Order: sequence, then structure tokens, then C-alpha cells
Amino acid sequence: MPGTVTLDRREGPYGEVVLRRREEHYEIIANGTFLMDTSDGRSERLLVDAAQAALPERSRAGASVLVGGLGVGFSLAHAAADPRWGLITVVEREEAIIDWHRRGPLASISGAALADSRTVILHTDLVEHLRTSPDTYDALCLDIDNGPDWTVTEDNESLYAAEGLAACAARLNPGGVLAVWSARPSVDFEGSFRNAGFSGVRTEEIPVARGVPDVVHLGIRPE
Repeated sequence: MPGTVTLDRREGPYGEVVLRRREEHYEIIANGTFLMDTSDGRSERLLVDAAQAALPERSRAGASVLVGGLGVGFSLAHAAADPRWGLITVVEREEAIIDWHRRGPLASISGAALADSRTVILHTDLVEHLRTSPDTYDALCLDIDNGPDWTVTEDNESLYAAEGLAACAARLNPGGVLAVWSARPSVDFEGSFRNAGFSGVRTEEIPVARGVPDVVHLGIRPE
């Protein structure tokens, strides 16, 4: 692709991940599938803001948040810029992506957030962490796929089904918020959300220049 430079390419336990620079923007590609780039970031920031706004007012100050997927770092950086968040835990399964933030070009986005004393980076699989961790959070902000209907790997599909949503609910404190980023709306996922016992299920949209909008699906674990 003209104007595109591959900066790093690695084989990991989940396949190939690639960091590219296209003009002034960076792109992350996983197994040949475009995941995200640094050209916008509005929907990644909405993921964090919508979760904060959906929390009970008494819980907003000092709330703990788990960010599922480090990506290009927009969600982490936005969370760290908000003093209302307490502990900010980021789960990322790709060692390469963590390296690109700690020692590579993506440090320009996440450097201050990584240095924040509230930030903890866990190098592990999100689905496994949700299933086995004893920790609970006030908000889960998940962005590891292009959406519930377009997963990066088959193993991620369980996250959006009854089993995965039950695991998410178990990791949330009462009144906690589950926010899921998607490259397009999913009516079926809204139904799954409700069937899993979440309340206040809704979808917030970010219009894009062409095609369907990016969205954030939201639900609340009842108190």
C-alpha cells in the first residue's frame, strides 16, 4: 500500500500481529485483519466516558475500571486523564502491543498513562482473566475485537455469548457497567445483554465519514 511502512511484525501464540505506519497514523493488524488505527479515537474515548456516566453517581469518584485490550492506547490514555477513575487495569494478550507502548512509537499516546500510579498492565488473555480472576471492578470497557459479530479469533466468540456475559457480570461490583466497543451495531448482542440479566441496555453511536457508525453497547449489573 503506497505510503504504508511496516514497523514491526511478530508471530505470537494467537497468530501474527503487525504495526504499520500509514502517513502520520499507526495501524495494528492481527492475522491480516485490520483492528484499529490512530486516525480518530472518538469511539475509544466514548467507551470510557459512557461507562463512567452510567455508573451510580455515588460510585463515580475512585471507581475501578478494567480496559480490555490496550490497542493503540486511546482508551487507557483517556481513562488516565480523568481523575475520577481509581485503579485502571489494562488486560492485553499480545506482548508485541505492550512493547510498542512501552518502548515503541505508541508511547507517544500512552506514555503518561503508563507512568500513572493508578495504571496496571496485565499480560494475559481477557477471556481467561474474566473467567478465573477473583478481582472485581466498577466498570469493564472491552475492545478486543471489531465487535460481537466480528471477532479477531474464534476463542473470543464466547465472550459475547451467555457464558462470557456471565463471567463479565461476575467481575462487576453491583451497579457496575459493562461497555463493549463495536465497529457496527448488533441488535442480537443487545438481546444477549438483556438475557444475561443486565439492565439499562443501550447503544451509543459515533458517526463515521462512510458506512455504519462505531458504537458502544452498554449494560448495568443490577445492585
